[in-house]
Order: sequence, then structure tokens, then C-alpha cells
Amino acid sequence: MKILIKNANIITPYEVKRGSSLVVENGKISNILNGEISKEESYDKVINAEGKYLSPGFIDLHNHGNFGHDAMEGTYEALDIMADFHIKNGVTSYLATTMTEEESKIEKAVKNIGEYVTNGSKTSETKAQVLGIYLEGPYFSMEKKGAQPPQYIKNPDLDEIKNLIELSKDTIKVVALAPEIEGAKEAVKYLKEKGITISAGHTNATFDEAKAGIDLGITQATHLYNGMRAYSHREPGVIGAVLTDERVACEMICDGIHLHVGAMDLAVKMKGKDGIILISDAMMATGLKDGKYELGGQDVYVKEGAARLEDGTLAGSTLTLNKAVYNMVYMVNIPLEDAVRMASLNAARAIGVDHRKGSIEIGKDADLIIFDENINISQALVRGEIRDF
Repeated sequence: MKILIKNANIITPYEVKRGSSLVVENGKISNILNGEISKEESYDKVINAEGKYLSPGFIDLHNHGNFGHDAMEGTYEALDIMADFHIKNGVTSYLATTMTEEESKIEKAVKNIGEYVTNGSKTSETKAQVLGIYLEGPYFSMEKKGAQPPQYIKNPDLDEIKNLIELSKDTIKVVALAPEIEGAKEAVKYLKEKGITISAGHTNATFDEAKAGIDLGITQATHLYNGMRAYSHREPGVIGAVLTDERVACEMICDGIHLHVGAMDLAVKMKGKDGIILISDAMMATGLKDGKYELGGQDVYVKEGAARLEDGTLAGSTLTLNKAVYNMVYMVNIPLEDAVRMASLNAARAIGVDHRKGSIEIGKDADLIIFDENINISQALVRGEIRDF
């Protein structure tokens, strides 16, 4: 299958190529062309982008669910519905994210996701690809548990971690944990050896404790500022450590609820365009009306788009990644191409798939989206398979 996408403003990692065209062959990007195209009849399919942006598909590393479903359900149907919703919002691949829960439920979810990644969807419609698992918990600090159910929070156990990796068919890509708790050092060392990204999350770590974790192999920070010891000029804590250490990429939930625009701006100024990963941290209410939902076996109340436990604690978000990109451009005033990078290439690099995904470069998977100035998605391609909206 040879596809031509013409009349597009193509967002590459290096520039926005205006009025350009892109060629897809056998699911891969094979060429980027300037100016007018002759012999359109030589292509199997011609897509006219009509002057809109052609961007790499977004990669949502950290999201629990959407459209009434959650990765913890442990079913193919849940992952399929989530993947279908994702692609409509520009996400061409994602990590299915687990939650602190009882061990048997985590095992069920991890096993199901691993089988889904290995075998693929049972439906033929083009949807977002599940790249693996983001294990959020249960190895957290009780002081910074956020919406993680406290009764299941525990210290890392290597035998348990090894079992989860085996059940997942080696599809766990990220493990979030608190670096200061007992057993964390051993877990970080082991996970690094396995090539799994370790993220500091739901942590009460001091600056020195966080730096020690980074020295051992932590390269990511889970939803920056949220679920973290507060910054102080006398004890900068984990926030000070991850913002000032170039080895760490910081996830951000840019919904205007989890973070003040000034905090987002500060993070961008500290980390630069390569050090921020936009995530949704979405839960099952995403895409649905306000009301009562569930996260980690707890009731969650969504009002005006904000998801909270009964005590007011934020419990995930109802954000979509295209809206996060929009917010970065129109709230934080960063260039569109930088916001796109934060939602695509930076995520791909974080989990080691940037050799094939995350940017528009010749030879990479044709995971592409077409959108307007407001980041409304009109078309998407996943490995060259087209989906219209």
C-alpha cells in the first residue's frame, strides 16, 4: 500500500515543513517531499491534508482508562474501547496503566495486557496500539499516596516484581515507585538491568534520597508536582531533584486542574523541550459526563471535568492528550512543534521505542495524525492503516 499525504504542514523534530507532502509505503514513512506532486495516479491512496498539520501520533504513557473502562478490568474489551477512544484524540499508541490494588487484581490486569500486546486486538478496526504496561504502584510512600488505595501500598518485593514481569510477557515498560522506601534501591537496580524505565512517583523523598535513586537508575518523574513532597528552599525534595537533573524526564498533566500555569511554565523552563512528557493520567470518566465513577476500587466524583475522591483528593484526570497539547500551546505559550514533541518523541524515548515511533522521520512507523489549529483530529494512521473521523 503506497499512500501520499499532500498539502500538509509537516511537524518534524527539526522544523515545520509547510505545504509539503509525505509518502507512506508498507506502513512506514518512506519520503518527505516539498512542493507540487506529479503522477498522483501512482499512489494507491491520496490524502489531501488541506493545509492542516501532519504530526506524529501522540503516545500516552500514563493513562488508566477512558469511555467507561479501565485497564484494571483485565479484559480485551476494555483495552479495545480505550484504544478506540484514544485514536479519536490523536493517540496512536499508549501504555495501559495499572493501579495500586490487591495483588491478584494487578496480576490479572498485567497478564491480560501482556496477552493483548502479544496477540493484538481481536477487532480489525484501526485503533491505538498498546505498547506495554505502566505499573503505577503499589510501591509508594503512604504520605504521598494521593488516590492510591492505602490498604494495598507496600514496599517493593523482588519476587513479586519478577512474577509480574513474567505474567506480562516482558511488556512492562515503566514502573513507578517511591525511591526512599525500604527495598526501593534493590528494585531500581533490578528493573534497570531488565531495561525497564523507573519513575519516581507518589514519593516523600528528600532531595538527597531522590538523587540517590536517580544515580541508581531512575530516569522519569510521575506526574510532576502531584504525589510529591512539597518544594522548599531549605529542602528542595524530589521536585528540586528531578527539575534540576538532566537525566530525568518529567511527566505533566496539563489540564489546568492538576497544575497552575506558572508551575507548567517553570517546568518547561527548567527541563526544556526534551525533558517534558505530556500525559493524560486519564480515568474511566474521560469522554463521558460528570458523575460517579471508580478508580482503584474507590468511588470517584467527576464535577466540571475534575475527578476527585470523596475527601477531595484528585483521582486521575479526564484529560485527552490532544487537549494537553492545546493547553501547552495556548496556556503556556510554547511553540506547537515543542508541544507535539512532548506528546510523542519524548514519550517514545522514555520507553526506548524512538527508533521506530514518536517522530516523522524516514523509516519510522507511519503513526500519523492530521489536525487543525485547535488540535482537532480529522484523520489518523497507525502503521499506515487509515482511520477517518
